[in-house]
Amino acid sequence: MPEAAARLEKDSMGEMPVPAEALYGASTQRAVLNFPISGHCFGRSFLRALGLVKAAAGKANRELGKLPAEQADLIARAAEELINGKLDAHFPIDIFQTGSGTSTNMNANEVLANRSSQLAGEPIGSKKPVHPNDHVNMGQSSNDVIPTTIHVAAAETLQKDLLPALQELSEALSAKSKEFWEVIKIGRTHLMDATPVRLGQEFAGYARQAERGGERIHIALRALEELPLGGTAVGTGLNCHPDFARLAIRHLSAQTGITFREAADHFESQSAKDGLVEASGELKTIAVSLFKVANDIRWLSSGPRCGFGEIGLPATQPGSSIMPGKVNPVMCEALMQVCAQVFGGDATITWAAAAGSSFELNVMMPVMAHHFLENVRVLSHAVRAFTDKCVRGITANEARCNELVEYSMAMVTSLAPIIGYDRAAEIAKESGKTGKTVRQLCEEQQVLPSEELKAALDPVEMTKPGGEGAAGG
Repeated sequence: MPEAAARLEKDSMGEMPVPAEALYGASTQRAVLNFPISGHCFGRSFLRALGLVKAAAGKANRELGKLPAEQADLIARAAEELINGKLDAHFPIDIFQTGSGTSTNMNANEVLANRSSQLAGEPIGSKKPVHPNDHVNMGQSSNDVIPTTIHVAAAETLQKDLLPALQELSEALSAKSKEFWEVIKIGRTHLMDATPVRLGQEFAGYARQAERGGERIHIALRALEELPLGGTAVGTGLNCHPDFARLAIRHLSAQTGITFREAADHFESQSAKDGLVEASGELKTIAVSLFKVANDIRWLSSGPRCGFGEIGLPATQPGSSIMPGKVNPVMCEALMQVCAQVFGGDATITWAAAAGSSFELNVMMPVMAHHFLENVRVLSHAVRAFTDKCVRGITANEARCNELVEYSMAMVTSLAPIIGYDRAAEIAKESGKTGKTVRQLCEEQQVLPSEELKAALDPVEMTKPGGEGAAGG
């Protein structure tokens, strides 16, 4: 087969053949050849944020009189195309690359410079009228651009994708809580029968977990709002106008609707990645909550006849290739797997932040960005799917719930304050041996007068705050 057409581009290391139609240049092509590792490249959210940063930088430099209007306008037009996803095909570099992300920063510089050349009617590679380093990268370094881009992308995806998904989940669970409020079921502690609860109380707890997830996103956003832009190579701001960061960040805030601000200390914000670690920790906590909700719902629906069977889940697909009629809790399982992915991604981010931060720079930023943004992406999709295809269609099996409540030995708990713990324990043990319910044994043994026994064993009363039926450990 004939070799693909190529053109010669030149950087500080010399000439390099580059695919003829590629908007990137020699520096990017070197990285493509150097890092044929995973096949994973930066995704849409990161590239959008990178375009936002480059556009904001160009506007700030124009306002400061550092960049002529013609060049600034061309960079802004090219950056807008990057923001809108029109140039993604020209970002081929693997995630596993130089740890500062320099390759990807130069990829952006070259693409925006070459696209500017096209817009100005000049040939690709001419570096006219826009130069990748002198103009697109003016007042910047990879060491402040990449961490800034990570924070912008992380904040945008949390606010625009995961937060609304969690709000929808919380609302759906709250609606089920109201729908199921009158359904009394057995509670469980240590996986063993405990005193009765309302099915609506359980779902209210799940709804609160999702709601707290939204609150945790706001905490994560605060950790991400400080941007290192303006620190350039090591945090001193060399070759950067003192007002550059303030002006560029103002543009970023206006474009995203997020209140970004310049880092209080550029050495802290560039040499460490504590803000991203904090945000990832909140994301992991959200995943822990969601795992619990999905796992509980999976177990409550188990059976449907030989398990708990207290709720029914929507049938989404056949559950077995060999057992006809079997339907599995697949939406719960999908969400649980995504949560496991988030746990692993957080571990990578934690290690990369700790081991990769030395002196004035962290050198494991691309893998941190990849895992954080992928965690947000898949978790957002999984939460929406779980809400739409599982939670909204959950039904209560009230008859089964009533059956298990009546059959439970834990019903004896409400009698303990009346007949004493030891006597109540004897009845519970006898219930376990004979298979008779607590109510049947109490009636046979005339433990209490009929009406008093009926009141004491009323499962509804046991679900009320301050009642005598609270389950201990």
